[in-house]
Amino acid sequence: MRATPAVLTITFAILLSACTDQAPTGAGLSASRSGVPFTAGLASPAWQARAATLVAQAGFNPQTATHAYPLLGVAQYQAVQRAEGSEGGGGRDQLELDRGAVAGASAVVLTYLFPTQAQAFEDLVAVQATAGPGGQASHPAFTRGEELGRAVGAQIVTRAQGDGFSTPFTGTIPVGAGLWISNTTPATIAGGQLPGVTPWFLTSASQFRPGPPPAFGSAPFTTALNEIRQISDTRTAEQIRIAAYWALSVGTPTTAGFWIQVATDGISQHSVSEREATHLYALLSATMFDAQIGCWDAKETYWLIRPWQAEPLITVVAAVGKPNHPAYPSGHSCLSASGAEVLSTFFPEQRAQLDAMVTEAGLSRMYGGIHYRFDIDAGQALGRNVARFTIAADASGNSVLTPH
Repeated sequence: MRATPAVLTITFAILLSACTDQAPTGAGLSASRSGVPFTAGLASPAWQARAATLVAQAGFNPQTATHAYPLLGVAQYQAVQRAEGSEGGGGRDQLELDRGAVAGASAVVLTYLFPTQAQAFEDLVAVQATAGPGGQASHPAFTRGEELGRAVGAQIVTRAQGDGFSTPFTGTIPVGAGLWISNTTPATIAGGQLPGVTPWFLTSASQFRPGPPPAFGSAPFTTALNEIRQISDTRTAEQIRIAAYWALSVGTPTTAGFWIQVATDGISQHSVSEREATHLYALLSATMFDAQIGCWDAKETYWLIRPWQAEPLITVVAAVGKPNHPAYPSGHSCLSASGAEVLSTFFPEQRAQLDAMVTEAGLSRMYGGIHYRFDIDAGQALGRNVARFTIAADASGNSVLTPH
């Protein structure tokens, strides 16, 4: 049976109840509570939820959304670390300091991403300022944390402005037998700039580039193409449902937002600290963005034709649509495998269920008529390789997630 987010909420709650306050060891949540029970609501999940809602409402394409989420997650995590490093203490002061840091950083980053919502973000800061235990006015520690958080948020915005994501694609889209054909005239490619964007962890976009797909017209290629034709000809109602469930395209929180929600489903069930929650959000979202960069490096290396272009009798599920970028490897699989790998490292007992979700997400793209099986396999391998690299870098204690 397919694992659903509701099932994950229950299972993740059980896992999170076992979280301890030990220092990070490279597997598990980093700690900041020092024995103090944090029973008040966290600030970070509300900001993550606001971001997901606005991504859907603004109609961000999946590439833009995947770029946006780590700006928020990394800003939150760095803000908490900087706030905690600015002064000692614990208890209520630490709780409010962390909450303020998250609120300040989040408001600045989201105002950059959604400038028309600036006042709404300031209103949420004001609400969170008095949301602590018995709060009627802003706690002094919240105010101090907010100031530090806004400074961190401004630094993340500066990074975003210079990371190359807004640089237009100026490459050449090749033309020929077996090569992908753009949906537009003149030809464009969604996310074409990604190989040149600054990653969070990767040393280069090509660091985990997969080998080439089967040659167009070869026996392995024809076998893979025939598989998608067979699915298209005999597509069941259940396959259509699965394809639509995992479509996660424009008008939704997108694939990256889906996996962030999986993390939130667990975080919201138990009394974890802001540092623990923001650490997970930051590593998860930054890893998925790096996987996307690596994925597009491969797409723009091989420029492989989509199944419906190679065989015009193949139909595409309407809810999935026809992505305007090459087939190999699958972007959904790159992101889903990388996200699930991070979550599996934090919650190892959940690995089998998360892996099953990655498998179904991959199959959904075949059911939709837009990917070959080898696209899925290569995407999952690339995503896991990226995640293992980012997890190891994070465990070093001196990564891009650490304020400098």
